Amino acid sequence: MESLQAIKQRFEIIGNDNHLNRSLEKAMRVAPTDISVLVTGESGVGKESIPKIIHNLSHRKHAKYIAVNCGAIPEGTIDSELFGHEKGSFTGATTARKGYFEVADGGTIFLDEVGELPLTTQVRLLRVLENGEFIKVGSSQVQKTNVRIVAATNINMHEAIEKGKFREDLYYRLSTIEINLPPLRDRLGDIHLLFRKFAADFAQKYKMPTVRLSNNAIKMLENYGFPGNIRQLRNIAEQISVVEENREISSENLLQYLPTKGTNLPSVINSEKTNNNFANERDIMYKILFDMRNDINDLKKLTLDLMKTGDNDKVQKENKNLIEKIYKEETAKLPQENEVELLRINEKYNEDDSFEFAETIDADESLTIQDKEIELIKKSLERNNGKRKLAAKELGISERTLYRKIKQYDL
Repeated sequence: MESLQAIKQRFEIIGNDNHLNRSLEKAMRVAPTDISVLVTGESGVGKESIPKIIHNLSHRKHAKYIAVNCGAIPEGTIDSELFGHEKGSFTGATTARKGYFEVADGGTIFLDEVGELPLTTQVRLLRVLENGEFIKVGSSQVQKTNVRIVAATNINMHEAIEKGKFREDLYYRLSTIEINLPPLRDRLGDIHLLFRKFAADFAQKYKMPTVRLSNNAIKMLENYGFPGNIRQLRNIAEQISVVEENREISSENLLQYLPTKGTNLPSVINSEKTNNNFANERDIMYKILFDMRNDINDLKKLTLDLMKTGDNDKVQKENKNLIEKIYKEETAKLPQENEVELLRINEKYNEDDSFEFAETIDADESLTIQDKEIELIKKSLERNNGKRKLAAKELGISERTLYRKIKQYDL
């Protein structure tokens, strides 16, 4: 068996991370068998290298190796692509066609993005894994195939199973051996090595000197989250190699090529922002209470109008009893201890054209909220010797709102 270092050189794998080495060693050990393998890991970590290693170190290395991107094939044609079809089995099937499982007989099929397979196709694939049998689309004849299946996915398969998007029995047949590749952010010692390799490749490709990173730029690169993993690092190296005239890259230059959105970096929660969120939720609840009160008032008026215009004496009597019952009940009031808060919320929504807190209260109804506002404003002005600025601060509202209230209530 080849050494780990020889395998890395042969398949151009850069890095000495322990987790990466463990995954490669597992692939080397499982290769001589016919066990199904599921490769997991985030997008861009290099999952396509594992099935190539498994195939080339197996007894099937002289047979066909076919890589299929399951997510790129439309749902209506995936069965035909994998298992083939008979002539006339569907519109456009002018000739019979062999599927990948028939073509790759004796070899290896790599099913990339296997989590994207439709449920109907998953049933067909399960049959292949269990007894090596499949049926072409439009045929009733069972055919045999002898293929090794290596699958890969970047989704959480357990979540997909819980949501009913992936069959649990198929998952356990595919993942007899599961090989997980670590994300680039967990391979800090490999990031600069990979960048140097990519930079040297692009220097040769574009016939220009190789770019080099300063010490600060190396630290910045290693502290970056890399949501796109190795694929993103390669793109960054190519951009810098082509765009930058200076071959010595500083941290300031490098920063221009590191997107800040979705970097998987830890976020700091601002406690003040959290408190503001609670305040916003409280404001929304007050707004809902006011809207409900207005709706009840409108309903009372509408019911009274219906009662007055009704021609049927029985209906009139029933409506009258209902109105009396409604009017006997007390109108919903806000808690007394929140009246100062009410002024602040009233200010917030009245200053925004998209909200209106004006209450529609019948003449014979209690004006408790308005009376309390007047009482609070009067007391605050008395305590502050008529100084409106201090009174507004005490009430938790702006001077503008206080002036408007004084004018409104003729204080």
